Amino acid sequence: MTTPLAQVSEWAPLAAAGVVRRGMDQGPAVVASHGDTRRTFPWASVTKILTAMSLWIATEEGTVGWDDPVGPPGATLADLVSHASGLAPDDDRRLAPPRTRRIYSNRGIELAAAHLAERSGMSFPEYMTTGLLDPLGLDGVRLDGSPAHGASGSLADLLAIGAELLEPTVVSRSTLIECTQVATPGLSGVLPGFGPQQHNDWGLGVEIRDHKEPHWTGHRNSPSTFGHFGQSGCFLWVDPRLGLALALLTGRGFGPWAEQGWSEFSDDVIAEYRTPDYTTDGFEPPG
Repeated sequence: MTTPLAQVSEWAPLAAAGVVRRGMDQGPAVVASHGDTRRTFPWASVTKILTAMSLWIATEEGTVGWDDPVGPPGATLADLVSHASGLAPDDDRRLAPPRTRRIYSNRGIELAAAHLAERSGMSFPEYMTTGLLDPLGLDGVRLDGSPAHGASGSLADLLAIGAELLEPTVVSRSTLIECTQVATPGLSGVLPGFGPQQHNDWGLGVEIRDHKEPHWTGHRNSPSTFGHFGQSGCFLWVDPRLGLALALLTGRGFGPWAEQGWSEFSDDVIAEYRTPDYTTDGFEPPG
């Protein structure tokens, strides 16, 4: 029987995709996958989810605080990870005052990771491994470069991250909710690959779907969907209201194929795998 996940083989011969679903009376579980779940792929900017989660852990521990001054004058750690610091995409130029525009900045993520390393007395890869990867059993994930885009891992690893973001164990639920709400609402900016957005909403390290159009998630996704995509043709989105997470790894450079295909793909997956207990009508689960 053909499933919506099988279409990823049309995008790349070694593509892999999978779905995690949260049950009403049980924890999240992988309900479907396609492709080699153990093959390692580059995660590109999906790496930012790992970096964000490491920072969430560090704030709970008190190692860092969201109001810590980091980056350009007037900017905070929260500004860096929500792309509101005014930094240029890949260097230390200040293009706007903090909290006035949403400028997607790899450099901001790198400075945030460096701040955590300085405060913790550990290298960032070491902190991420001991605080996040080891507790989740993700021994196949590697960070060999920038904390903004240097990680690699398998579909199984990425699905485990998706499950964690549906039912957190390394941080409290209140921290997860706080960090996946819009930080500094109302900022406009360019969503890479999808153009200017009047409300280019981000949380603390993850992108928030809200009502962006066009967008890489589906029209069936709730506005509270959060996640990230990468230039290596990969993504992870988590929809807390639908109780679903969808992960895709391809190793194929992002381009028109993704811009045109990912949204419809997400809609097909939601139609197939959401439970009857969760509905897209009003985007509210029961209870």
